Amino acid sequence: MSPSLLVLLNMKKNLVLQLKNISKSFGKVQANSNVSLDLYEGEILSLLGENGSGKTSLMNIVAGIYFPDSGSVEIKGEPVKITSPKDAFKYKIGMVHQHFKLVDIFTATENVVVGLDKKTRASILEDSENVKVQETKEQPKENILKRVFNFITKSNLKDSADRIKNICNKYGFVLDPNKRVCDMSVSEKQTLEIIKTLYRGVDILILDEPTAVLTPQEIDKLFAVLRKMKEAGKSIIIITHKLNEVMDISDRITVLRKGELIGTVNKVDTSIEQLTEMMVGQKTELNIERSEPKGKEKLLEVKNLSVKNAFGHDVLEDISFELKEGEILGIAGISGNGQKELLEAIAGVQPIANGEVIYHRLKKNKPVSFYHKSLNQIKTLASEGAFHTSKGEKVNFEGITNFEIRNRVNNGEILFNDNETMLLKGKNPREIRELGIHLAFVPEDRLGMGLVGNMNINENMMLRSYRKGNGPFLNFKKPRDTAEKIINELEVATTSANVQVKKLSGGNVQKVLVGREIAYAPSVFMVAYPVRGLDINSSYTIYNLLNKQKQNGVGIIYVGEDLDVLLALADRILVLCNGKVSGVVDARKVDKRELGALMLGK
Repeated sequence: MSPSLLVLLNMKKNLVLQLKNISKSFGKVQANSNVSLDLYEGEILSLLGENGSGKTSLMNIVAGIYFPDSGSVEIKGEPVKITSPKDAFKYKIGMVHQHFKLVDIFTATENVVVGLDKKTRASILEDSENVKVQETKEQPKENILKRVFNFITKSNLKDSADRIKNICNKYGFVLDPNKRVCDMSVSEKQTLEIIKTLYRGVDILILDEPTAVLTPQEIDKLFAVLRKMKEAGKSIIIITHKLNEVMDISDRITVLRKGELIGTVNKVDTSIEQLTEMMVGQKTELNIERSEPKGKEKLLEVKNLSVKNAFGHDVLEDISFELKEGEILGIAGISGNGQKELLEAIAGVQPIANGEVIYHRLKKNKPVSFYHKSLNQIKTLASEGAFHTSKGEKVNFEGITNFEIRNRVNNGEILFNDNETMLLKGKNPREIRELGIHLAFVPEDRLGMGLVGNMNINENMMLRSYRKGNGPFLNFKKPRDTAEKIINELEVATTSANVQVKKLSGGNVQKVLVGREIAYAPSVFMVAYPVRGLDINSSYTIYNLLNKQKQNGVGIIYVGEDLDVLLALADRILVLCNGKVSGVVDARKVDKRELGALMLGK
């Protein structure tokens, strides 16, 4: 289809939604500034922008969650005032949020009808299916949970389930109306959220990052459904930052940057490069330079690892893999399939039920030092034949004074015969550090586990080094230098290193955490979603930092949700499904669809 033809078709379509000069601020933060947007009947519009660009804030105004400071909203040419989600539904607008709003113990049907009063529910059923709803007696005022329970159990759910089946048949959804949410996959929960809005008769559907937790196969199914909805005359807005998907599903694309409208373009008239420049404000190279793995020595072994949750259920079962020096091992899987627990078990945060985590310190033919070994430990290891001299002779300390042993060690004359093997099971993070194991961990929960929000950047640096002070005195200089280096190299947006971490944006918090862990000079570096919340330039800065660590011989375990990045960054990818390893593949020889199949356990 030619660009001119697409424009002509849009002109002939009905304008269903107009935002005119919308502004919204939260305190001193300007989320949206004079943003205007048009949406036509039967089109898919992508709302594109980096994290923090104001996409979700703008759509929350349309959905009735926020009210604009200024500007107007028009539905089919008429000005409207939307002050609540109930108002939005009145104008046939529905929004599916990134974090689902479902009741786990309820079935799909119960989740769809909960919140609808008897009159509204009867109207929906009679208008769409000509089904008469059974009358129910008024219930006395009582506990809210009991009222919800009574409403659901005394309503005729069969009629609602039949309507849900009709919606599924019309658009191509696959969902069992009687299935409980707690038994559903992530994609089924998302399907249910969309059906909830369609059940209420929406014509304008807003989806916030709908593909964030889906496999490629599930994304294909979702897009097929959205295209059917578009053919039926529905208008759809997709909030996203994934450029490949934007170019696949959109008719038009509106780009926001720092709360301002940059422009709206037809998909057929644009490219990924142009969209990136519109998002970022400058031309950006979107290439990850992956080097070949360095070295062949094992750094970490995980053998038959099993982890249970607080209720005694297996969240990881019989996990085995190796991590070698100078390689990036990617971890793929649908969210909640054990990625978090795997990294925490290795780091000593999560108790291990069964199996072993073995760390290999690469010490073969390297000097012994007093940095991690006491004099008594060195004498014991020497008696066990663990060392040789720099001249290749066997070490024997019998009849040698402690003073002489210290001199020989300090002069680098005593070398290890082989690499050291250390068992990490049962050890906490402090005990692992005291063994001299350089294991760095960037957890998923940045402020809950990674950093202390009430401390400033300098103080968060000290969390890694305060035990290395001489006696009761702390070394403030090195943490300060580290903080300044991170701020400058990673372009952390802050007035100084004395600012509390909790006052930084999410992306800047992540930069501080990743920078601190890299500054620790790890031999094994584990990262969970390290670019979540970062802009494009900062994300590629992190990718380059990881590649630099790899070239220095560091073994890296990278948990990510963007399969394109995993395939471009990792050397091998371990796929988790239901807490088990469903495959370990060469990232250079596999594609997204194969990964998606493994993520689904196929």
